[in-house]
Amino acid sequence: MKKIIYSKSAPAPIGPYSQAVLAGNTLYASGQIAINAATGEFEMSSIEIETEQVMQNIKAVLIEANMTFENIVKCSIFLSSMDSFLQVNEVYGKYFPTNPPARETVEVSCLPKRVNVEISFIAIK
Repeated sequence: MKKIIYSKSAPAPIGPYSQAVLAGNTLYASGQIAINAATGEFEMSSIEIETEQVMQNIKAVLIEANMTFENIVKCSIFLSSMDSFLQVNEVYGKYFPTNPPARETVEVSCLPKRVNVEISFIAIK
């Protein structure tokens, strides 16, 4: 059986999907972009600030599911330009100081709302 996870501290879905779905002990999270849930505004003044907002949105979903970044086993990072890889990686790495999850990072031609970074994840309780 699945349980829908919804955090008011993360942006509401902008389409027919859930922020995350808990199936057994596995949490499958939709991609997060840099929308500040408190203001509804995009945080995109720099790629570092954008990535930080994405990570804070991920944190909100994890908290709602009673998990932490340590529960994440897999991330997918989507970038509008691979030229941002180093800056995104620096911010992302602060959330995984030890035993980081598996991941891939890919450049895509366009992301929702023309953002520069989107991150999805899978976590295990």
